[in-house]
Amino acid sequence: MPRRYPASAALLLGAAAACGFAPLQLWWLTLACFAGWIALVHAAPTMRQALWRGWAFGVGHFTINDNWFQHAFTFQDQMPHWLGYAAPIALALYLAVFPAIAAGLAWRVRGGRVDAGFVLLFGAAWILTEWMRSWLFTGYAWDPLAVMWVPVQPVAWLATLVGTYALSGLTVAAAGALLLMHGKARAIPVMVIAMIATGAPLLSYRTPTAPPTADAPRLVVVQPNVPQDQRGESDQAMMLARLLRLSGVPGGAPRLVMWPEGVIRDFIEDDYPFWVYGNTSPWLTRTRMASVLGPRDMLLTGGTALQFDAKGDVTTASNSVFALDARGRIRGRYDKAHLVPYGEYLPLPWLLKPLGLSRLVPGDMDFAPGPGPRTMSVPRFGAIGMQLCYEIIFSGQTVDPAHRPRLIFNPSNDAWFGTWGPPQHLAQARLRAIEEGLPVVRATPNGISAVIGADGALLGTVAHHVGGAVVVPIPPAHAPTPFARLGNWAALLVGAMLCIVAFALRRRSR
Repeated sequence: MPRRYPASAALLLGAAAACGFAPLQLWWLTLACFAGWIALVHAAPTMRQALWRGWAFGVGHFTINDNWFQHAFTFQDQMPHWLGYAAPIALALYLAVFPAIAAGLAWRVRGGRVDAGFVLLFGAAWILTEWMRSWLFTGYAWDPLAVMWVPVQPVAWLATLVGTYALSGLTVAAAGALLLMHGKARAIPVMVIAMIATGAPLLSYRTPTAPPTADAPRLVVVQPNVPQDQRGESDQAMMLARLLRLSGVPGGAPRLVMWPEGVIRDFIEDDYPFWVYGNTSPWLTRTRMASVLGPRDMLLTGGTALQFDAKGDVTTASNSVFALDARGRIRGRYDKAHLVPYGEYLPLPWLLKPLGLSRLVPGDMDFAPGPGPRTMSVPRFGAIGMQLCYEIIFSGQTVDPAHRPRLIFNPSNDAWFGTWGPPQHLAQARLRAIEEGLPVVRATPNGISAVIGADGALLGTVAHHVGGAVVVPIPPAHAPTPFARLGNWAALLVGAMLCIVAFALRRRSR
């Protein structure tokens, strides 16, 4: 089949390669599929055929990997639900452009056979295109190839040095190295061995810490198990009662209580026009929210903030995180910066609205973006980094470099995304923890909520579709990793290194 129908073979290889990501995590299958695809690209007789095989691989890969996208359409009554089945394919048709570009770049510099130079240049091309995917047209960085290594810590720990996009490129080079091992080349490909051998010692790259004392501050991460179709405003009292019950009661140690995104629907800020609140009172809502807090406790929760013009009309809304103290006072606010296209705002509304399309988050008003990654100073708990939901997937864009936090709070609403989306989101949060050397805390309405250590380990979780809470001491941060200092310049350095080595090998062979 590969010789007669190479594009079909590439499509199937791409689809099978998606099985290396959560929830299946068959990383070895992904490596084998990428090796087969690299061979197909090298064998392409023309540039056009190489691009076509790259695009077909991407269509299969992203259609399967983003199948959870369909589930979001079942909660939006302004558009037909059947449109959700076409949405992952439509998204994949665009995302497949990036593997196609990588394939075209690699094919352009191929030799007469698959050699180490071709493999390394393919890895460099993947670094470039995956990085482009993270920012072009606001970016869609979901499930970079490197995230498949999260369960394999000796390899995943390479992200502390080079970050996500460079590790993805090294993974492509490792897949290509399998072709060299299968061939007659005498040189033993060292890429896979080097990845594991280099990654293993990095497990010691940690800041030694003493065991927590009985009075050490605690995290209380609450998952109320509220499905997406139960988040209407009429259910606010029920949801708040569930959050309060699961938050526990004050104890001896200070507690940082963390609630998810998308559950608190009432407006809790003061000084809005009276008609905004309806039958609610922001002061009473905050007082009830704070009723579970002791004098040394704090609450972080998702919510919505509004902005008004001089006439008192609403101009924009912000998807926000609020910090409340035990007296119900707001002590800080963070506004989400990296918004979800088609979710929190509708691109090209002048074109798409007449076609009957709308954004997936209920409401008529698009959200406004905040200023970017920020660290909030939370009384008694110090510097807490904020990343709301989707923001956590963008490597190198999760921490305010001028104010490094002790941990990152990532409230999210994964109730939209079926069974595949939540474990994939969790895996990406774990990779951010590894990259930055910082704990990451995820609180979601119905899973998967988790406290992630600075080494990417899961210190406590609440499973999907289960109500509960994680109560653990605040995990320590590690010293800033090399990637935390370099950011995505590390990807540029690794890509350049792969190119230099590839051309040096080519020159030597001549």
